[in-house]
Amino acid sequence: MPSVLRFATELVAWVATPWALAGVSWALAALSVVLLVGLPTVFATPGDKNSVMVPVPGPVTVLLVVLQLAAAALAAWYAWPLWAAVAVWLLAGATVVTELPRWRWLFTL
Repeated sequence: MPSVLRFATELVAWVATPWALAGVSWALAALSVVLLVGLPTVFATPGDKNSVMVPVPGPVTVLLVVLQLAAAALAAWYAWPLWAAVAVWLLAGATVVTELPRWRWLFTL
């Protein structure tokens, strides 16, 4: 269940962030997608993922997840109506709760 919630939140971040930034700059919107998708793809903690391009300590992986959560939660307020932003906040909150055991484990790596 934690991975499902985490992935759902990542999807929201990938959609809401460029949507929110599109009014500011299309280049910034595109860059946000590259960063939000690219960073966790390239940097990962061995033992947390099967294939790792660039190994990083567990706290870096936690930081990347927090970045995704923050991007989803903040961008939703700017990109979507109130009811959708509230739903994203609930999703992000549920993700944090279910991620806590994984984060504790990652901090030991």
